[in-house]
Amino acid sequence: MATTTFPIAKPKGGAFLLEQRQPHEVFTPEDFTDEHRAIGRATAEFFAKEVAPHLDTIQYEDKSVAVGIMRKSGELGLTGVIIPEKFGGMEMDLTSMMIVGENIAGDGSYAGWHAAHTGIGTLPILLFGTEEQKAKYLPKLASAEWVGAYCLSEPQAGSDALAIKTRAELSPDGKHYILNGQKMWITNGGYADLYTIFAKIDGEKFTAFIVERSFPGVQPGAEEKKMGIRGSSTTPIFLDNVKVPVENVLGEIGRGHIIAFNILNLGRLKLGPLAIGGCKDVIAIAAKYAKERKAFGKTISAFGMIQQKLAEMAIRTYIGESMSYRVVGMIESHLENFSWDAPDAAQTKLKAVEEYATESSYVKVFASEVLDFVVDEGVQIHGGYGFHQDYAVERAYRDSRINRIFEGTNEINRLLATGMLLKRAQRGALPLVQAVMKLQNELLSPPELNLGGPVGPFVAETKLVENAKKIGLMTLGIAFQKYMTTIDEQQELLASITDIMMNAFAMESGLLRAQKIAASGKNAQNATEMAAVFCREAMDSIEAAAKVALANCQEGDALRMSLAVLKRFAKYEPIDAIKLRRNIAARVLETGKYTV
Repeated sequence: MATTTFPIAKPKGGAFLLEQRQPHEVFTPEDFTDEHRAIGRATAEFFAKEVAPHLDTIQYEDKSVAVGIMRKSGELGLTGVIIPEKFGGMEMDLTSMMIVGENIAGDGSYAGWHAAHTGIGTLPILLFGTEEQKAKYLPKLASAEWVGAYCLSEPQAGSDALAIKTRAELSPDGKHYILNGQKMWITNGGYADLYTIFAKIDGEKFTAFIVERSFPGVQPGAEEKKMGIRGSSTTPIFLDNVKVPVENVLGEIGRGHIIAFNILNLGRLKLGPLAIGGCKDVIAIAAKYAKERKAFGKTISAFGMIQQKLAEMAIRTYIGESMSYRVVGMIESHLENFSWDAPDAAQTKLKAVEEYATESSYVKVFASEVLDFVVDEGVQIHGGYGFHQDYAVERAYRDSRINRIFEGTNEINRLLATGMLLKRAQRGALPLVQAVMKLQNELLSPPELNLGGPVGPFVAETKLVENAKKIGLMTLGIAFQKYMTTIDEQQELLASITDIMMNAFAMESGLLRAQKIAASGKNAQNATEMAAVFCREAMDSIEAAAKVALANCQEGDALRMSLAVLKRFAKYEPIDAIKLRRNIAARVLETGKYTV
């Protein structure tokens, strides 16, 4: 079993706002074990040999080819990475699962098949199933002999999952539940052998069921005609008096929401490495094209505007990667000596994931928006050819768009992220109120005189991160004072606060990773420069979001005073970002790929 072998901190969820972490306390890709790297190489080689040659067939001709390829990956264990060995899996750690996800992300359609099967198609049974259910179904899912799918959304119930209409009624003999209804947007729907289906028993008790495709009355509908990921299967699922044995109830009756929301938390986190894998693929494609395409007597890679694009693509990918694996490490820190043989193994895993639900939402939002940025710039670097189906960036551009909708829209996640922080504070799990009060006392004190202070690498960035957190706390405190218990109704305000907090977490993640690389004695110039540019870009975004939020909560002298404090916190000395981006781009072009 691949495990992390170094000390990492076990902070509470959301505590990044209140505490200062040290570089050695965070998990980064530089900490991957030999086993982690081996499974990454094996996955990348499998994708290159088995998936890449068939992309056009999957996309335009025969979706079922992807199923055959996925079953081949099952022979290597890639579809059973975290499933216990006794159920046919490899019993590896969460990090390994994320690494596999990143390395199958070179095509959105195939990634959709694989990610849906190994994630939402399998995890509900792994984490919530009885021993009998696991023994019956996990071996077939681990090998991909059976394809899994997850059926939550309905035509009138997307983000509002609890509004589903699908019903389940107990049969007169008490042996079956009879399911009737329709599910919508089901990934793998047309080819799945096993569905996790959510329905309301007697129209009230939200419950999950394990439903085999072979059960009479289960009928996938026609394939949806989609903007992107056209090689994946997305169908409605019709349920017409489907008799589901009572022993196929998954989890507790009336508590299906526990399954739905916990699986989505893990799915949000998993989307981070998937998106970052897509970013790395497009950066390599764009760098190759830039070095080949000539204009005005030279390759376009020599032009500053092209270099700026490549550099910014790399910078944001670096930050998204740093955030993703930092959160994976935070979860893993709670799973030290974890064993699936423990009686409470599933609960232990779930609690570790749930602890960082806010940070997982940050990863989902940030990484999906980074991928959108990267594919957009990839098309732009290609010019007119980027708009042509013969070039891979055209497909990557279309495929990317779904990620801001998958696993809860980015809008929903922006509301959830700050909402969950507030709920943790209300439960006493996070001392947010005390932190806000401490900051308010600090603001009433005269500002410290700057008599030189410390100098050296990372000092300016460390101060920026510290101030970003203060801006987040200040804004949150003022917003709560204004709206109190009705703050959850202020969607635009919550979204602005989330953007502040998310960017603070992103800044710190990239900075700590750069510091960690430097402390290891390795060449940290690239990471240092990427962190330096991003910290200043992010502070500009934070300041803009804070202005929007503060103006919604205050006016007159109170607003002017808060804006003056904001200006003090957001102030920084500019660096030569043009020069640093040229350095970063030069490394991308030299290696032909994203590199740290």
